[in-house]
Amino acid sequence: MTTSSPTIAPVLPESTSWRDRIKITRKGVFAVLYIILGAWVLLTVPRNYGTDVTTLLTIDATGTTGVPVPTVGFSVVVALLYIAGGVVNLLPIPALKRIQFWWLLINGFLFVPMILVIIAAGGRSNVTVMLTESFRLATPVVIGAIAGIWSERAGVVNIGIEGMMLTGACLGFVAYTILASSGIDFGVAQVLGVVAAIVAGGLMAALHAWLSITFKTNQTVSGTVINILAIGLTSYLRREVLINSEAAINRLPPLPIPGLVDIPVLGPSLFNGKPIFYSMIILVVLTHIILYYTRWGLRTRAVGENPHAADTLGIKVNRNRWINVLISGMIAGLAGAWFTLETNGTFDDNQTAGRGFIALAAMIFGNWTPFGAAAGGLLFGFSDALGQRFQILGVPIPAQFLQMVPYIVTIVVLAGLIGKASPPKADGVPFEKE
Repeated sequence: MTTSSPTIAPVLPESTSWRDRIKITRKGVFAVLYIILGAWVLLTVPRNYGTDVTTLLTIDATGTTGVPVPTVGFSVVVALLYIAGGVVNLLPIPALKRIQFWWLLINGFLFVPMILVIIAAGGRSNVTVMLTESFRLATPVVIGAIAGIWSERAGVVNIGIEGMMLTGACLGFVAYTILASSGIDFGVAQVLGVVAAIVAGGLMAALHAWLSITFKTNQTVSGTVINILAIGLTSYLRREVLINSEAAINRLPPLPIPGLVDIPVLGPSLFNGKPIFYSMIILVVLTHIILYYTRWGLRTRAVGENPHAADTLGIKVNRNRWINVLISGMIAGLAGAWFTLETNGTFDDNQTAGRGFIALAAMIFGNWTPFGAAAGGLLFGFSDALGQRFQILGVPIPAQFLQMVPYIVTIVVLAGLIGKASPPKADGVPFEKE
């Protein structure tokens, strides 16, 4: 008697639609955006400007000498590079992966000179001034991002940086106003005002640490409480103290570094700044050194990545987190002093205008590293300076839309440019000692 083997039905391939065959990637999205931008430039710039129109890109302090750039010719070349680069990046050829990456990166850098040439067509645009403004406007964002790194590297989410900056801006200026009105020298009053701003940020950070570390409150909720409290507190102090004060507007003076300030292009941008601007550079370098080359930095990173393993090695996890959050708040308070004591010489309600949240975006952009966060802050500083330059040159765009530029850049960067960010593994997780 023979047994017949069971019949196995053939496996039919699943039917696929065109939606299943199209894979949307960040690289593909940016490639399409570059193609659209290049096509827009090709259609609009030659139609609005003659071939004889030039833009003078200057680098000297007076803005009188520079390099004449043909507006239409330069814009058309960049637009063609955009379209070609976008098409190449859409090709599914693995061998072109390195070329595709660098082409997209170069196109990103070309956006800056192209936009400067177009918006100043027939006139001049000072590259040095643009760089100086970018560095200046990036100062609170970079300092705020460094503040976030100190806290989150230890495992404590700190979305309260905005509130700490706002409190530092207000209380620092209140201290300066009271001291200056009492007859103390303006310079001494300014220095003490900066110290008061740092202390104010530290006090708000102490509240955040008390809630999120000691009582293990949800860290996002705790940070939100800090932000709401700061809005109400600073508005009250402005109404009760500052409106009737008689202190004159007096900003921190610039401190040019002899010799270095005369370096072309970068000299006026980096070495003719004010004290808090210099502190930004110092904080970036110092934080990098402490984080990666000291015992405290090693312990902080251990606490942020695996607090239970750090605890078994004898590291006091909650104490480490407390100290790092306090340092974070003091740095954020210094960033707040930039608004009142170094830049505006006055205080207005909600003066930080969301720069604390942009600082968090810069921190994420930099993958929780000091130099990466500084690069993100400079990107947002440039976008802010670009919006202001549009207004100065009379670009026919509503001022409200120009003020949105740095926030739009924030959305674009977080949504597509940075890819997958990797925070410390224990970031936002309360520590329970076993």
